[in-house]
Order: sequence, then C-alpha cells, then structure tokens
Amino acid sequence: MGEVELHTATGELIIRSVFYFYGDAASSALAERIASEIADHWNAPGAAITIRKKTYTVYFEISGMYEPSLKPERVWYNDDPQLNFFRIEKYVMGDISFVDGIGCNTGYFKLDNLLQTSSTAAHEYGHTIGLAHPRIPDIRGGHHPGIMYPRGTLCDAELQYDPKALPSTPGGFLDPAHRSVCLDDIRQLNLHKLDFNDHGFARLGEFSSIYHEKHEEGFS
Repeated sequence: MGEVELHTATGELIIRSVFYFYGDAASSALAERIASEIADHWNAPGAAITIRKKTYTVYFEISGMYEPSLKPERVWYNDDPQLNFFRIEKYVMGDISFVDGIGCNTGYFKLDNLLQTSSTAAHEYGHTIGLAHPRIPDIRGGHHPGIMYPRGTLCDAELQYDPKALPSTPGGFLDPAHRSVCLDDIRQLNLHKLDFNDHGFARLGEFSSIYHEKHEEGFS
C-alpha cells in the first residue's frame, strides 16, 4: 500500500510506502535492506505515465523501519496510507512469505525467502499495491519473468533453479532471482485511473490492518 503524489512542479508521480517490521527475525539492518531492494526493483524501469495530458516520471520512495515493540493497536487503527506492517520470522506456516490480500498493508515474511533472493520483498510489495500473479504461470519461449511471477512458474532452462532439470520436476521451475520489475508491471497499476484529491494525493491499495502473532511450529 502507498500514498501517491502527483508532483506537477517536478513532473514526478511519487509513490511513498513505509514498512514497519516486527518479529524475532526482524532487525534495523534487514529493514533498511528490504526497503532498498524494493525501491531498486521498482525504480529500475524508469517508467513514465501520462495523466491529464502531462507526462510524469514514476518514482517509488520506500522506507523501512524496525519496530520490535509494535503494538497490535498501531496496526488496527492506522489510517496513514503510507504505512505497511510485516512480521518477519524464521518459521512461517505454509513455509512461504505472504500478504493478507491483493492491495493490502500487512503480511508475514519468512526470513529464508528474504535471504535467498532480493526479489521476494519486491514481489510481495507488488501484491500490496494491487498486482496479482499472472493468470498463466508459464513463460517458456524466451519471455522475461516480470516481478509478479510466482516461484512455481514454468520457464526456459536458463531461468530455472537447476538448468538441467526437466520442467515441473524438482529444480525445474523459475528461480525468483531472475525476476525483475518491467514496464508492464508499472502499467498494470493503472496509476492514471487513481482518484487524486485537490492537493494531488491518492491512495494505492487498501487497509487490511492485520497484526500477526508469531507462528509456532507444530500448531496450525
């Protein structure tokens, strides 16, 4: 989720998102790293968009904060569209990072997912600002993997975890390290359709406002 500003003076469309991280595996260093990786991925295309006959450069301004003493009430009653809240732990039920919906501001990160590839947080961020997985998870035939393709995507051999593996066998799926944000990912945000107020601000996404308790192994 983020707050969007249409900055006419500079010709920028700025999307601001602030992430608050809590949980036993969270840290200040990890918070800064995640924010930097999200910003790097989403700013990489250097996208531009036309709104009201004026062209704006799209810029993502991402911040990460470590909040070890985060209270549930802070999440439940937050009404700032810039703020997102994610728990980070070594163990996650289902064994994979997740968000609480498409276009939301809360979720749960599995530490290993963040350490294995720099695209995990950027992928989950895409969900928070309204993007789902592509309808057909198969990019064989020379197609580039956009940021929203899931880990089970079929792809050409050089993009697999194991280039020698047969498709759909262990190692025969997309290695998320190859994902990146492309211009089509930006286009699918439909930024030109946002309802900007008189001050040039709009909201991208919705409030899910879910505080996550720690998942314990052996419990469901």
